[in-house]
Amino acid sequence: MIKVILISVLLIAGSLFSLLAAIGVLRFPDIYTRMHAATKAPAFGILLLQTAAAIYFSTFYTVAISLMVIVFIFLTAPVASHAISRVAHLLGTPKWDKTVTDELENDPDVSIPEKISGSRAKQS
Repeated sequence: MIKVILISVLLIAGSLFSLLAAIGVLRFPDIYTRMHAATKAPAFGILLLQTAAAIYFSTFYTVAISLMVIVFIFLTAPVASHAISRVAHLLGTPKWDKTVTDELENDPDVSIPEKISGSRAKQS
């Protein structure tokens, strides 16, 4: 009985985190805040859902696959998010009006949009 309640709570919580992430992607004003919603909440939601699956099936194979999925998501989501935000910044994607800090704005290595479009074409 406790196992069923625990699995149910994990499934509902994981689904709610994924739902909140989807709502955040639709409601947030710019790519940077949308990306935050699309990576943070679903990662935790997947953690909860995979934990529920591992507890429900309780086989070595299912637990191993669930752990691999969790590790894969937690390793790739921040890297993908960082890469997307860096390219968006390089392309000059507009920020939300209420953005407080932009640490890349004064960084000479990332603040020149021509690095993506112009420099490779000029070298070849």
